[in-house]
Amino acid sequence: MASRKTLNAKNLESLGAERLAELLIEISRGNAAAQRRLRLELAGAASPADMAQEIRKRLTAIARSRSFVDWHQRRALVADLETQRRAIGQIARSDAAEALDLLWRFMAMANSVLGRCDDSSGSVMAVFQTACHDLGQIATTANAAPNVLAEQTYRALIENEYSQYDSLIEVLAPALGTTGLDHLKLLILKLSQEPQQKPRAEDRKVVGWGVGGPLYADDLAERHCSSVVRMALEAIADAQGDVDAFIAQQSEKSRGVPSVAVEIAYRLLAAGRAEEAWAALNAIDQDRPGWIPFEWEQTRIEVLEALGRVDEAQAFRWACFERSLSPEHLRSYLKRLPDFEDLETEERALAHALGHPSVHHALGFLVSWPALDQAAHLVLTRADEINGDFYEILAPAAAALEAKHPLAATILRRTLIDFALEQNRTKRYQHAARHLEECQSLADRIEDFGRFEAHEAYLRRLKTDHARKSSFWSFVA
Repeated sequence: MASRKTLNAKNLESLGAERLAELLIEISRGNAAAQRRLRLELAGAASPADMAQEIRKRLTAIARSRSFVDWHQRRALVADLETQRRAIGQIARSDAAEALDLLWRFMAMANSVLGRCDDSSGSVMAVFQTACHDLGQIATTANAAPNVLAEQTYRALIENEYSQYDSLIEVLAPALGTTGLDHLKLLILKLSQEPQQKPRAEDRKVVGWGVGGPLYADDLAERHCSSVVRMALEAIADAQGDVDAFIAQQSEKSRGVPSVAVEIAYRLLAAGRAEEAWAALNAIDQDRPGWIPFEWEQTRIEVLEALGRVDEAQAFRWACFERSLSPEHLRSYLKRLPDFEDLETEERALAHALGHPSVHHALGFLVSWPALDQAAHLVLTRADEINGDFYEILAPAAAALEAKHPLAATILRRTLIDFALEQNRTKRYQHAARHLEECQSLADRIEDFGRFEAHEAYLRRLKTDHARKSSFWSFVA
């Protein structure tokens, strides 16, 4: 049973409304955010209209602000935006039309807000993306006029400077319906046909520099317009279930890009057009396997199975595994084998991994599978091939191996230490010092270092070779 002193809602209720009110006034004194929240709640208690008026005032103030928001002020901004967004959701329960108007006003602030803040964490953008999704539900509840909604959507897409509206057509499709989507498509097509007026050469404004020289404002505007048209027509095609309209937006050159081929094939496959999906996938340059993503391989397998070419699909899974050591492909391959064959094939797969040309791919696969005995064997037999720059692979592998394979874990950590010191990666020195301490803790558990130096000899060599790296030794206990 919780103490009556525990800070929870039930215990606070026992203080009574009058005392709680006094505490809120005291706590909020000097705290503008808390005071705004309290005023918003009071307005909501009075009426939805009063609450809406309070939200409008706050949105206007945020939109007018020009001060830069740095990283340590960002949390307060996010909290303020989230408070307004949630309050709009409250209004939607009683007046969806009013809430829809407020939400459009909220989204209209995105460009100015994102343009004056450090959003390296993406937390500010996340609020606007959530609000964009809110538009779909509230527009449906408000029974918004399709053509009016289409025109609002069109204007928003043109102002989509930070990608805050990228999912807008998808979320509004139910509310737009056939009428709204058709009207939006006409607006977008009209935009694509409007002639782009070029300023005189002497009037062109340089806004930056690229590899090819200056970047002009009119060129960037033209690219933005082209991007708006293509993305909007793609989204409308998806909303209308028109695969051919989606494909029409892809240039012949782009159809040879694996990621684009996947998008086309996925839609064709969903439409029951497996033969065309197969042709779309095969439009890429398959002689460059290094640039082919997993999604292309997986979609190809799905298309083969849809065509009834099950054996080919299984053979392709194995070929993909042999090339990339993909655990997903191997699991899928083993799952489709008869009983008892899977164990033998798994052993063959692990043997193949041990001899894979990339020791780093092999180590990552064996640790994730997991096959730690084989991973340890790989480290000890191919230690000279391991590159200490692959921190994201070696550090987790060492942690996974240290319990049963302390020597292999030690070799990986030494590789990380040596790389940091030999390449003067000062930002890694603190990690390297920690790895050295971990090697020390494992040393007593290693009975035979084999062809590798014992810990004491390794430590002596480090002190000799890197004696002048005082910033590293300052981290060593």
